[in-house]
Amino acid sequence: MTDSQQPASARTTLKRGKDRAVYARSEIREVLEAGLIAHVGVVTEQGPIVLPMVYGLRDDEILIHGGVANAMLRGGRSADVCITVTIVDGLVVARTPLHNSMNYRSVVIRGEAILVDGDDKFAALKIINDHIAPMWDTARPPSDAEFRQTMVLSVELTEASAKIRGGDPIDDESDIDGPYWAGVLPLNTSWGDPIASADLRGDPAIPDGVIQRAGTNAHPNG
Repeated sequence: MTDSQQPASARTTLKRGKDRAVYARSEIREVLEAGLIAHVGVVTEQGPIVLPMVYGLRDDEILIHGGVANAMLRGGRSADVCITVTIVDGLVVARTPLHNSMNYRSVVIRGEAILVDGDDKFAALKIINDHIAPMWDTARPPSDAEFRQTMVLSVELTEASAKIRGGDPIDDESDIDGPYWAGVLPLNTSWGDPIASADLRGDPAIPDGVIQRAGTNAHPNG
């Protein structure tokens, strides 16, 4: 895995906001580790489609999964796909509306989606699950039928770039001494306390992985 600050390809090179571009693999992974939802785009026989999906990270690849009947996954298998992950950290309020912005961390990944199968598929599903809810080892194992009905795809992080914005609004010098307010409204997202399912029977313990999530930042920064 390289950690170069140079873009891997022309199609992952930022054209606008180049000063906010990040190409180092370690920094890209930090954003992906903090994110929860990926939007996956692929061109199918019925036209382009983009779907939100949970994901996991393993070494130098991002993993996604879904039902084998999923048209997006079927269309993406062995095809070129685009995956994006975005975390909004705050609203940037400028002195004039067209200067408003957001503080954010975002990643774009482009590459071929490869089918993950066999024993490797089982390991990949555990990684995806535990990225969101780390309770794979404490829940009922997936059945053979559930395993067969699930498809896993892997995309290398070779062609990936991040764009990160932080800080204050950027206003015209002529507006600085004006009467209008400017600043940042931070967006903080955290997990609440676990709520038992209405049909929960007996008194099973809350999985440690769920307890550890409770009350923590859902999108840690750094």
